[in-house]
Amino acid sequence: MNAQRPLSAIALQADLGDPTGLERLVGTIIERFGRLDGVVNNASSYFATPIGNIDELAWLNLVNSNLKGPLFLAQAAAPHLRAAHGGIVNITDIHAERPCKGYPTYCAAKAGLLGLTRALAIELAPEVRVNAVAPGAIQWPDSSTDFSPQERQVILEHTLLKRIGEPSDIARTVRFLLFDAPYITGQVINVDGGRSAHL
Repeated sequence: MNAQRPLSAIALQADLGDPTGLERLVGTIIERFGRLDGVVNNASSYFATPIGNIDELAWLNLVNSNLKGPLFLAQAAAPHLRAAHGGIVNITDIHAERPCKGYPTYCAAKAGLLGLTRALAIELAPEVRVNAVAPGAIQWPDSSTDFSPQERQVILEHTLLKRIGEPSDIARTVRFLLFDAPYITGQVINVDGGRSAHL
């Protein structure tokens, strides 16, 4: 990115469970660029936690990445987003509203993020728009063992478009919400090939 446009991009690291670190992250961005126009809360832990096997470490991992981090990052960014009349896009999941068996902690954390999306839209209006994108079956990582090939096929058969989605489907929707949707806030767009229409 910097080869195409010098000094346009930097990579920074922060612990989503550490609000102080998130404040420093935002501070570094402001020092470097002078403004902040948008936040995309995309980082997420995802793994099964069947009832009977949930421990506090799993709870903290899933809640920190999927709910706590987005809240405190939004709070740290809010004054700068207000100044720029910017936006926040949270990446939720269609299973925030329709939980998936075996993943109660993850689904609860994403349900919290969905509620947080609407709450932040109220809290930060009228200067900042806050929306969410809820993916369905989007290209599985090559290393993923969460679902067998047979289970993946069942998921796709339940998808109206009968195919898996691409990361670019999510990226285009996020871009739309940040740049081309000045009168949309407090909303969730399901990008799932129609799967949630009949789950």
